[in-house]
Amino acid sequence: MTKSSKRLLFLLLLVPALFLVCRSTVGVDPWQQGLAKTMTLSSLVQQEYYEEKDPQKLTYAAIRGMLDTLDPHSYFLDPESARTFTEDYTGKYYGLGIQIQKQEDRLVVIAPIEGTPAWRLGILPGDVITHIEGESTKPLSSTEAMVKLRGEKGTSVTITIMREGLDKPFDLTITREEIPLKSVPYSFILNEDRKIGYIFIRNFGRNTVVELEEKLEELTNEGMQSLILDLRGNTGGPVFQAVDMADLFLPKGAKIVSMRGRNPAYNRDFYASRDNQYEYLPLIILINQGTASASEIVAGAIMDNDRGLIVGEDSWGKGLVQTVFPLAADMAVAITTAKYLTPSGREIQRDYSHLEDYLLAKKAPDEQREVKYTLKGRKVLGQGGISPDYEVKTSYQPLTVEFLIRGVFFSYGRKFGQHQTNLSERYVFPQELKAGATVSGKKIFDENFEVTPEVLEDFLEFVKSNGIKYEPSKLEEAEAEIKDEIKREIFSSVIGLEEGIRVSRKTDPVVLKAIEVMPEAIAFVKGN
Repeated sequence: MTKSSKRLLFLLLLVPALFLVCRSTVGVDPWQQGLAKTMTLSSLVQQEYYEEKDPQKLTYAAIRGMLDTLDPHSYFLDPESARTFTEDYTGKYYGLGIQIQKQEDRLVVIAPIEGTPAWRLGILPGDVITHIEGESTKPLSSTEAMVKLRGEKGTSVTITIMREGLDKPFDLTITREEIPLKSVPYSFILNEDRKIGYIFIRNFGRNTVVELEEKLEELTNEGMQSLILDLRGNTGGPVFQAVDMADLFLPKGAKIVSMRGRNPAYNRDFYASRDNQYEYLPLIILINQGTASASEIVAGAIMDNDRGLIVGEDSWGKGLVQTVFPLAADMAVAITTAKYLTPSGREIQRDYSHLEDYLLAKKAPDEQREVKYTLKGRKVLGQGGISPDYEVKTSYQPLTVEFLIRGVFFSYGRKFGQHQTNLSERYVFPQELKAGATVSGKKIFDENFEVTPEVLEDFLEFVKSNGIKYEPSKLEEAEAEIKDEIKREIFSSVIGLEEGIRVSRKTDPVVLKAIEVMPEAIAFVKGN
């Protein structure tokens, strides 16, 4: 058969097929047409593709592909992600009870959680988990490792641990138990003279507001007179928790947030429903580009009601409401059903028509954003997250970032806490002693400890001993940051993680700005 004859035969076969398809779809609902085409493609792949494919993977890919065309926030919950979603919301999971971090190719234990299986078996900060069930952890991300360590209650997992000072790794088989996930891990009086409290909210879950109320009560009993609420890096959670959190600080009847959707069933307005809580506590909220969704609702409600100040960087700009719809017992989809509006009526959502710009957190020029006004007439901008009252941008120097990624601050802090340094004998660091004690007249590590030139020199020797090279010029520009990180890790190692956080916040430029402008927040609640 000639080439022209083959072409003619192909056209003769194709044209009737196209005619039948076109005729069969006239007057048919477009959604039904799409479903029919999807089913046809599925059959073709099943019958004609040159090798067998996993139908489940193809189904998941098709679902994700459809959702990707909607917006950046509609997503698919496969069985694994559905389990993680449930754990984050309920504030508990079944696992070992350790905080882990990937440092280069090492999976390092940051800290065991007190009372958990890992804590009872003596797992220590700095332990390196080299294998999980015989599988090397080198290629795993910290998230992938976390999934492998978690599982059903009562099941066991065997991990291989490499510990400094031991000749060889050892195995531990650990039975998984219920582990609580704290939404509010850190709270303390940050400034004793002015009694400024500090609370960090990691995420929003079912128990977030209960945890926050407990911390507020504790700090109030310690004499707290004003509060810095840190929502940096908080990517959000259930809207109802955001509403209840804002209600703690707003007078009864104040609008918190509105929801508007194509389906009127999703149109709702939320107002503060309680009084006599913390309506008169001077308040500053910290935000950054990692602040999103429920966190932005809280910040927007406080800002638009002129209840407190916002300090930091522009928040992410995620103002779309997702409703979770089950597809099966172990999977679901979260579909955007509405958008959020702050009390002034501004949209939180940042433009995502150019997805690359959206993912790179590029914000629209101020002149392109909608203008609204707070209760007292202050100008605020929409369609780009929450812009702070006082902007403070922060970023690490390249050398600091390199040291953080390599985990040298953490490792040095552990060595320092175990008094394995070459420092002057005027410092001794028995971990069982509380800060401020003395032994044989020698100075014990205390809350006034600073990173002296001797400590910095010792740290740099430690860096060199780990084969890490750096340019002296980069050290000079990053020295202040490096000292702060050394100090944080030393306090974390010797006293505890919360103390390390407290120390680091005292040099945090965003926190320092919040302390500086706290008198303005006080004026808000006094009506000036």
